[in-house]
Amino acid sequence: MELYNENHAYQAGDIVYVFYRNPHTQDVANIQAAAVVKNPDDSNELSLFLYENYYPLSNEVAVYATEAEAQEAYYYYYGDVSEGDWND
Repeated sequence: MELYNENHAYQAGDIVYVFYRNPHTQDVANIQAAAVVKNPDDSNELSLFLYENYYPLSNEVAVYATEAEAQEAYYYYYGDVSEGDWND
């Protein structure tokens, strides 16, 4: 099972899915949609725009092209997604 494809070529305007940890409750992770945008500090690079913040789009971030891929990976790492409401 391929959980993360680091060779995917993303473009500004793509919507992707990432795992987001609640900064106040570190043991809670959710699947969250994020936008791929041009980095505001360097227009030659891409960033993820999530919760009004920019994050580097790098190999250190597990990015999923579809919600289904993100759900599959979430289940693999965290268990059954139906145990909680991950899609806020």
